[in-house]
Amino acid sequence: MTVSYRQPGLVLTDRRFTVPLDHDNPSGETIELYAREVVASDKAGQDLPWLLYLQGGPGFGATRFTGKQAWLGRAVQDYRVLLLDQRGTGSSTPANRQTLPLRGGPAEQADYLTRFRADSIVRDCEAIRPEVTGGAPWTVLGQSFGGFCTVAYLSTAPEGLDTALVTGGLPALDAHADDVYRAAYPRIERKVTAHYARYPQDVERARRIADHLLTHEVVLPSGYRFTVEAFQSLGIMLGGSEGSHRLHYLLEDAFVRTAGGPALSDAFQEQAQGLLSYAGHPLYALVHEAIYGRDARPTAWSAERVRAEFPQFDAAKALAGDEPLLFTGETVHPWMFDCDPALRPLRETAELLAARTDWTPLYDPARLAVNEVPVAAAVYHDDMYVDTAHSLRTARAIRGLRTWVTDEFEHDGVRAGGPRVLDRLLSLARDEV
Repeated sequence: MTVSYRQPGLVLTDRRFTVPLDHDNPSGETIELYAREVVASDKAGQDLPWLLYLQGGPGFGATRFTGKQAWLGRAVQDYRVLLLDQRGTGSSTPANRQTLPLRGGPAEQADYLTRFRADSIVRDCEAIRPEVTGGAPWTVLGQSFGGFCTVAYLSTAPEGLDTALVTGGLPALDAHADDVYRAAYPRIERKVTAHYARYPQDVERARRIADHLLTHEVVLPSGYRFTVEAFQSLGIMLGGSEGSHRLHYLLEDAFVRTAGGPALSDAFQEQAQGLLSYAGHPLYALVHEAIYGRDARPTAWSAERVRAEFPQFDAAKALAGDEPLLFTGETVHPWMFDCDPALRPLRETAELLAARTDWTPLYDPARLAVNEVPVAAAVYHDDMYVDTAHSLRTARAIRGLRTWVTDEFEHDGVRAGGPRVLDRLLSLARDEV
């Protein structure tokens, strides 16, 4: 049964679909997908084309908008929008520490999670498209990892697409995870350097917090073990439009005076645990490196191994000298499964995924080279999350793709820039500029 309700200017409808867990075994086990249909209230009765939104991540459900926020207000001028919770996220048969034990032990859980990459997500989209559109192709807007899924869509089922729009999400077509992270750490360092140039007072603040964590055992109220590596990982914020400012405000009131001496304040700890916890998106940690799996080489905790090639990120060495502490970015590490209560029960499952050697390619360069679907992509200059050089190389490999390279926005430009970003991409795809 579908349920419809209203927000200002919009009519929203909850949609649920049943799809195979393994699309190669359509008569086998099934899972449920959830999506929210959104249409402008004054166009609710019209026969509009469809736009499917694929969220970034992996591991995040589709954005829960309130009214015509960000790009959605522009989209509903032309489209009926479907906000899909990709499998395992949001309300789509969630995969987490509470549900995964239903699969069995770590080996069974790891096997299950191999079906939560872009290839399965694309096949989900194709399975539900006939029911949603009556068989007509739709426009897809892919943000970040959603863009990775969009390129996989172009590789495997371009007949399902009318137009493809990508924001900050053109993946490297042939890179191993090690290549991705070797490109990532210098970008992260540049973002940290820029942050300290903006807020020079944060150099000493970050060093003081790091020194405290190296010399004290700190457990956050949620049970999260707050190590110096965990503190450094808060640098993931620096890839967003407001991230540098948010990090600055987090650092400025980190300590309070207590009877036992300076201590990390309750307010700081409360904010930190909200930023560090993977309770709401555990798939991000579990399959983040698996999205780069493409052959018999294991990912083998790539971000952790490659970090050793960049000793400037070693907090103890930085504090032993007079170097600023470097934050890290969009990287997943084994220690996260020791520190985070939401991930601890899944440590062995994560180890098995990291050791896996049977990954299959997600993209088809030959098919992309003869692409006929109109494609437009926003590529953000020096994007912290997705390497700009990798993205531009992929853009050249997809026939007909038009790029908008900009430093006006960071990785979250589709949120921060909203209607302007979507309007620009639609104009490029329609060959109007």
